[in-house]
Amino acid sequence: MAIADVKNWNIELEKKITDKWKVSELFKFDIKTKKKIYSIDTPPPYVNAPIHIGQAITYCYMDFFARYRRMKGFEVIFPLGLDRNGLPIEMAAEKAFGVSPFRDGRDKFIEACKKLLEQTSSETQDTFAKLGISFTSYKEGNHVGAVYKTDSPDYRKITQATFIELFRKGLIYEDNRINNWDPKLQTTIADSEIEYKDIPSTFNFVKWKVKETGEEIIIATTRPELICTCGMVIFNPTDKRYKHLEGKTAISPIFNKEIPIKSNKTADVEKGTGIVMMCSAGDLSDIQFFREQNLEPKIAINIDGTMNEHAGILEGLKVKDARNKIIELLKEKKLLSRQEQITHRTPISERSGAEIEFIQMPEFYLKQIEFKDDIRKIADKINFFPKEARKILDDWLDSIKIDWPISRRRFYATPIPLWISGELIAVGKSGEYYEPWKESPKKDFEVFKNGKKTGVVGDFKDLKWEGETRVLDTWMDSSISELIMLKYKTDDEFFKKSYPATLRPQGKEIIRTWLYYTLLRGYLETKKPCFKDVWINQHITDKQGYKMSKSKGNVVDPQKLLKLYGAEAIRLWASIEGDLSKQDLKCSEEKISAEVKTLNKIINVAKFVNLFEKPSRIKLTNLDKLFVDYIEDLTKRTDESYGNYDFYHPALELRRFLWEIFASHYIEIVKSRAYNQENKFSKEESNSARYTLHYLFERFLVLMYPIIPQITSVIADDKGINLLKEKFPAIVKTKYEFNLIEKIIEFNSNVWKDKKEKGISLRNEIEGIKIPKELKAFENDLISAHNLK
Repeated sequence: MAIADVKNWNIELEKKITDKWKVSELFKFDIKTKKKIYSIDTPPPYVNAPIHIGQAITYCYMDFFARYRRMKGFEVIFPLGLDRNGLPIEMAAEKAFGVSPFRDGRDKFIEACKKLLEQTSSETQDTFAKLGISFTSYKEGNHVGAVYKTDSPDYRKITQATFIELFRKGLIYEDNRINNWDPKLQTTIADSEIEYKDIPSTFNFVKWKVKETGEEIIIATTRPELICTCGMVIFNPTDKRYKHLEGKTAISPIFNKEIPIKSNKTADVEKGTGIVMMCSAGDLSDIQFFREQNLEPKIAINIDGTMNEHAGILEGLKVKDARNKIIELLKEKKLLSRQEQITHRTPISERSGAEIEFIQMPEFYLKQIEFKDDIRKIADKINFFPKEARKILDDWLDSIKIDWPISRRRFYATPIPLWISGELIAVGKSGEYYEPWKESPKKDFEVFKNGKKTGVVGDFKDLKWEGETRVLDTWMDSSISELIMLKYKTDDEFFKKSYPATLRPQGKEIIRTWLYYTLLRGYLETKKPCFKDVWINQHITDKQGYKMSKSKGNVVDPQKLLKLYGAEAIRLWASIEGDLSKQDLKCSEEKISAEVKTLNKIINVAKFVNLFEKPSRIKLTNLDKLFVDYIEDLTKRTDESYGNYDFYHPALELRRFLWEIFASHYIEIVKSRAYNQENKFSKEESNSARYTLHYLFERFLVLMYPIIPQITSVIADDKGINLLKEKFPAIVKTKYEFNLIEKIIEFNSNVWKDKKEKGISLRNEIEGIKIPKELKAFENDLISAHNLK
């Protein structure tokens, strides 16, 4: 493809290039390489929906990183992972096919999930290919950097293998505890899967009686339906209003149960009436209180979100209906003093949007509390970009109070490889993929009781084994992505050579999940940090800075942008809009469109430079040396910034170089010397201009290649340069004062302004303008460029 034949950069050109790149496996990993390995643990996107603009832009950044590191001599592992496990897939399948696992059964539901995934996975790959993302491979397989799917048997059996080893070590255990419960999805979820929202609520001021004195006390609550689970009534020890109640007994309204009254600093004097009912599981503080006081909790809510036998007259009602019913009863019996409308900080399921309830049930837990200090230590060995992002991880570590509940009562996820018979648990062997609900344990599987090995399945001939139906939290899969990438448990020699991974790029909102869980799991498997660098990105918002959402109608579709403007304009905009590691990028279609002009400017400049043959290196004039030294210094600064994952500042400088320095000033100054049609300059001077035109432009192409690889590589091909294999330029020390370029720009601008004001054509002569003393070394070029008299 000759750039001389291209009038404007367009989508058809991009399609030819990216289609070729996708099938040619240009960036395939060389397993025999002697180069240093640079590995990027990419965040596998869910494939239940098309790629959104945030994924499109962040993957462009990852591609910047990968292309730059190849230029720096690394063998790069940059895999495409596809996340195909868990709730998002299940919810999409339910919506697409009208199936329900509870109504239609596990097997039929899993088949529906697989059918959905067959329809959506290829679309994800196609979008990334159109964006010019240089994955190590676009093909599945066992080779390093191959496309991987988190629901594949090969991936899941590694997840299961790590579970089995952790279980054997006693780091995974089952316990019957109060957990976060999503009543809509009917599964336990971890603290990290909860977000808090301020929701309008009602503070109900309810009348209670004191048994010993008969006096009335008013207790305010937003959860009157949980009065039936109250385990203690408390007041703050400093609150003089209630000191006389210490050790007495409260009688709960409606339920008429005797509840001890005690002082406790948990009570807030300023909140409500200052005296508080502590329920079994109204919120996290209630749960913590019951643990500290060694109280036996009574859970009044079933897993389907209805009230159970502990709720008495409320049994069978949905939680909100029960709340309305108890308020109605309190009013009837004149036990409701008053109500206040408030805003209540409420835990919400990240996945379903349902309000979290707290249910007691058996789940499997992975120990994490005892490893918090170890995780801090290994995190200190990792470089964070930006540095401030480390605090998010530290704050999350501070907040962890319980071990990680890793079992889920869902369906399309990695099965827990266990079989149960009473108190005995049979454990699968590492290296196989198990679906326990439809297969029996083998005779040589180890059997455990209360965490200790008691034999093998074959020793217990008369027992009936039930396959475990629960599945693992999908973060158990996602948190070993860097292990999978580097062939953990499948190629020990390669893993030893390539671990830890070089880079984890990810969003700030999943530091508490993906990053933390990966650090934990990596430590438990290897006792090492799993990354050298962590790059944290901010968000892509709409052009006003608001979060995108379908309900607001402000979602920007990357498919539309690709069709209208192409990948190169999107990538260039992404690099110059801001530093994505430090600020949200406001996605503006107008700004993306504007960068098409920059792409066409590059083409026009290329056509001009190619008018002249590039002579072999000769002696440069002072002006040409100045501009060559400028690009050498810009190369040095670009290299330093790229090496620290900063593409924003170099991109701005390179864009300015193209528009404001090279095209607008250098070319205008040396144009006549390069043409030399009237032989005003020596051949040596003319060749110096021609050489420098090529040198500056080629260097610009090389430096911009990681950001806009399609247009730069096409133009470079015309010049015999293969940017896909080009090394990053060596750093050269420079001598000149670069403020001279700014003075030249200022001088040019003043002359052009003067001519315009006097009505003189830019090509015509002008009198009375003197060359400043500091620019005397460039006098001949400036006189010729401006036709000075």
